[in-house]
Amino acid sequence: MSDLPDSTPAHNAQLLSDVAGLPPLPGVYRYFDSDGAVLYVGKAINLKKRVSSYFQKNHGGTRIGHMVSKIARLETTVVRSEAEALLLENNLIKTLNPKYNILFRDDKSYPYLKITGVAASANLSSQFARVAYYRGAVEKKHHYFGPYPSAWAVKEAILLMQKVFRLRTCEDPVFNNRSRPCLLYQIKRCSAPCVGHISALDYAQDVADAERFLRGDAQQVMQTLEQRMLAHAQVLQFEQAAELRNQISALSNVLHQQSVENVSDRDVDILAVKVQGGRACVILAMVRGGRHLGDRAYFPVHVEDAVGIYADDVDTVSDGLSIEAQVLQAFVAQHYLQVPVPPSLVLSVAVDEHLIKTLSVQSGVKVSAVHQPREQRRLWLEMAQTNATLQLARLLSEEGSQQARTRALAEALDLAIEDLEQLRIECFDISHTTGEATQASCVVFQKHKMQNAEYRRFSIDDITPGDDYAAMRQVLLRRYGKLAEAVRETQAGGGSATGRLPDLVLVDGGKGQVSVAREVFEQLGLSLALIVGVEKGEGRKVGLEELVFADGREKVYLGKDSAALMLVAQIRDEAHRFAITGMRAKRARVRVDGGKLEEIPGVGPKRRAKLLQRFGGVRGVAMAGVEDLATVEGISHELAEDIYRALH
Repeated sequence: MSDLPDSTPAHNAQLLSDVAGLPPLPGVYRYFDSDGAVLYVGKAINLKKRVSSYFQKNHGGTRIGHMVSKIARLETTVVRSEAEALLLENNLIKTLNPKYNILFRDDKSYPYLKITGVAASANLSSQFARVAYYRGAVEKKHHYFGPYPSAWAVKEAILLMQKVFRLRTCEDPVFNNRSRPCLLYQIKRCSAPCVGHISALDYAQDVADAERFLRGDAQQVMQTLEQRMLAHAQVLQFEQAAELRNQISALSNVLHQQSVENVSDRDVDILAVKVQGGRACVILAMVRGGRHLGDRAYFPVHVEDAVGIYADDVDTVSDGLSIEAQVLQAFVAQHYLQVPVPPSLVLSVAVDEHLIKTLSVQSGVKVSAVHQPREQRRLWLEMAQTNATLQLARLLSEEGSQQARTRALAEALDLAIEDLEQLRIECFDISHTTGEATQASCVVFQKHKMQNAEYRRFSIDDITPGDDYAAMRQVLLRRYGKLAEAVRETQAGGGSATGRLPDLVLVDGGKGQVSVAREVFEQLGLSLALIVGVEKGEGRKVGLEELVFADGREKVYLGKDSAALMLVAQIRDEAHRFAITGMRAKRARVRVDGGKLEEIPGVGPKRRAKLLQRFGGVRGVAMAGVEDLATVEGISHELAEDIYRALH
């Protein structure tokens, strides 16, 4: 812990007046520093009592004292209840990213397994439900199971649905235009409802059994299948009985292979926390329908600054909260804002009872929480605790190596950076397919890691296809043109900084690319010392790269095992990955959008289906000539010419 002042300076009269005028009502408060940055967000049952305590107590040389010394302004919002305060507090924490709050970042929604609803419709696909991976807002007309901790867990569940219940996974356009069974039918992963190999009634029974299994009624499903098999055997329907026998065998294998436990509450979240070295890890293990679906690791930020302040800010008798309890409370409060909360939580440490009660009120589900579980729940918790320890050890190891790499690069290039946390590197790469769909990427490295939120892609236009030098010139001008102008205005005293130049600009390429970058920086009046090219070595082998400088310095070979070169290669490879994925997406849009049969006048659903069936897809239609197109039923020679022109 850093040295902190023993006392806090006097606050301005306006701030103290605002504190004195607060009402004794529940609400949420925000503290701001003199620059307008949010320091802390807290909730209170009694705003006046809670906020006043910050300015009446002598916090000494603690972290809370350090925070209070920075407070320049206060904002509050009055709410009707503690539940509303909790909801608003954690929404604001996620939105404002205050320095002295423990913050869990979760940019991704959880995936679900979706079984499409069966509707009365003329379309064949609407009569046979489909099982699919899904991420997004749920709709009432479909059935959703989960959430699952990862895409892998959903895909495993879908494979299970195929093996045991042989449900279809194909998209509706494919399903509606099949004339014979696909490979999945041949390998016994689908019952081929597309070509009538199973009746709608029998398929609906399989769907119902699959849903019961996903809800945890595996044994009941097994018994139902056995009864149906015996019923078919009694009336000498041995073929149908054999199919059910195979289904029972597949389900039996699944039950033996997977962890399906006999517990009273089938939907449980297990939460384990580990804190070490100023970092924390929370493992969330999910059990749905009595099956352990997997787990996900969360690593909060601001743990070191927030510890101590959070415990002191709880309105109940819990000021002695351990660091682990503080982290776990923050996770529970923030995580279940947008994720459905199961009826049972198993925790590695106890959290505030009021928080659990508030969760129940907010979700409409009676939530119970235990931190000293027995039997199966204890085994689940021990597994989660082990995973939390391993994940945190991995994170600390990776962060240590990244910091060492950053330090090695700064020393190798003699970068005058006092705080390596603030070292900012931007790297550019160009990607295209023989001049088609040219894309440039810019990735950012700062605070010892890649900053994904600051990545940028640039579509390159108005150049000769395949001219990488022109593409690099365009992207550098677009990236730094306005920024260089803003920097000059700031230096002249005529404006305020709206961005920050990087400490190092990496370009993927040798002398040619560096020469282009030098011309751009000279034109913009920027320092040439910022530019470094990453030139591939002999045979383009990894580890033999050399660094090329725009300011006239000799090329540098850092060495195959150099930590500095490892960092340069990591950033360069990320720029290449980001550029090539953007290029492929753009290329696909160009090729697919140009070939949309739906946009061609005179080509309705029936004609489109016949074209796709005849030529095997949009690409096949695009490759066909006018005479070939005219051979399709319903396509006149004139319409064939229109289709050909639209696709070319």
